[in-house]
Amino acid sequence: MSSIPDTPYGADDGPMTAAERRVVLASSLGTVFEWYDFYLYGSLATIIAQQFFAGLDPTSAFIFALLAFAAGFLVRPFGALVFGRLGDMIGRKYTFMVTILLMGASTFIVGILPTYATIGVAAPAILIVLRLLQGLALGGEYGGAATYVAEHAPQGRRGAYTAWIQTTATLGLFLSLLVILGTRQVLGEQAFADWGWRVPFIVSIVLLGVSVWIRMSMRESPAFLKMQMEGKTSKAPLSECFGEWKNLRIIVLALFGLVAGQAVVWYTGQFYALFFLTSVLKVEASTANLLVAAALLIGTPFFVVFGSLSDRFGRKPIIMSGLALACLTYFPLFQALTSAANPDLARAQATAQIVVQADPVTCSFQGSPIAREIDFTSACDIAKRTLAQNAASYRNEALPSGEGARVRVGEKVIAAPNARIAAEGGRFEPASVQAVADFRRQVVEAMRAAGYPERADPAKLNKLEIVLILSVLVIYVTMVYGPIAATLVELFPTRIRYTSMSLPYHIGNGWFGGLMPTIAFAMVASNGDIYHGLWYPIVVAAMTLVIGLIFIRETKDVDIYAKFLYWHPNRLSK
Repeated sequence: MSSIPDTPYGADDGPMTAAERRVVLASSLGTVFEWYDFYLYGSLATIIAQQFFAGLDPTSAFIFALLAFAAGFLVRPFGALVFGRLGDMIGRKYTFMVTILLMGASTFIVGILPTYATIGVAAPAILIVLRLLQGLALGGEYGGAATYVAEHAPQGRRGAYTAWIQTTATLGLFLSLLVILGTRQVLGEQAFADWGWRVPFIVSIVLLGVSVWIRMSMRESPAFLKMQMEGKTSKAPLSECFGEWKNLRIIVLALFGLVAGQAVVWYTGQFYALFFLTSVLKVEASTANLLVAAALLIGTPFFVVFGSLSDRFGRKPIIMSGLALACLTYFPLFQALTSAANPDLARAQATAQIVVQADPVTCSFQGSPIAREIDFTSACDIAKRTLAQNAASYRNEALPSGEGARVRVGEKVIAAPNARIAAEGGRFEPASVQAVADFRRQVVEAMRAAGYPERADPAKLNKLEIVLILSVLVIYVTMVYGPIAATLVELFPTRIRYTSMSLPYHIGNGWFGGLMPTIAFAMVASNGDIYHGLWYPIVVAAMTLVIGLIFIRETKDVDIYAKFLYWHPNRLSK
């Protein structure tokens, strides 16, 4: 039977002991591998769209691929409930084993799953099921890792110790990018797009073996063992968490006053920036991955920096400062990213603006992930679809009712055709097919003549500036994310900590954050402005900033050990 260490917890000075280093290393490495598995899909979203959603037009396929990516995030709160309950009832260590086995198996199966070309609609259906299983597993992972490390950390050092767990998501993304880049380099772009994309998923089985071995070497949390020996473990964590308003209130405040804003800043800085580079600015994928990887390498140490600073100056000032900076600077940073990554595009947007002129009632919502090409038959829809597929930024100008839609590129105006569905259905009439093709050709020719590039010119990339901008975005991530684990641990009592902190974390990161790329790209496709999607993270971060400043109290001096096994309002006060 495991025993409680004799070393008293609560000391806040001295270097990290060997035992403490083993705890942090074991928790962090296992979590890195789990995040690696989860983020492979996001890093390969463009290829996943081509392989598994080939039945849709390119714009819808990419949005649907992002929606499948988000599916894993949508179920994370349910994983938090299932595994959080187990973690509070039977212990932190054994719950870890279940989550990592479920994650690893699901990832490996993605690597051997037949594509749409082989088994049709069954392919995306199975893919989404696997994403859901990954999401359930991840829902039980983070709360356990953060709780485990925090309950081993000395008083006054929790921010620094748990910050190592905060690095794991970024390191997992970094590792996935490196494996993808290495595979691309060895196989070449064509082979990688055809079948080589499977390799990073398949080799994860090796990481699974390493992760299981690491988890087997871990001991149970001393705080949980003490509570277990005293007979104070919760018999019904869910009822205690959500059936008592004193605890439910803190869960709600943690979600809206801390985690929701942290989540959108995280996914904007590390995922949306990558998608923006490749899908909007048309930077070659391997180059974009290298640039993001460089920024991650620069920014990752700041997780520990800000976690340590939160032990001295408090969690709240650092998190709230990161949210405020993101709200104030996202638009200028992404505009600067455009100028650095695709200066020809930035110049064309400034000198030859694209305008869609149409009767608004004839325009459909362009961001639907299940739309087909034949669902857009009006001249307005065809005009916007053409521009979206060319990643063109445009503004909308309303015309009186009854007037036909047209696209203006600089001084050139091109009338958009209406399309008719063939009598047998399922496709356009031949005449409409030709008219739409002619229109698209004219729009592309006008864009090229006005200086709009087909791709970002590698010779014109300002790589240093791009890495600096991306590094700033990552540093915002470290500000809001570095202290968050310690904050959440300190908000809740030991007996229901795993469940209580996991739910707001995974609702915030799974729903507010995980849906961020999908919602942002749908907003861009519908509105036409390539920067319009930034309003989503800015509004959510601003909401969290206001709620957090008013309702969230400082937690850095809270003692989370034995005398605080039960919740008390004074715990939230200095």
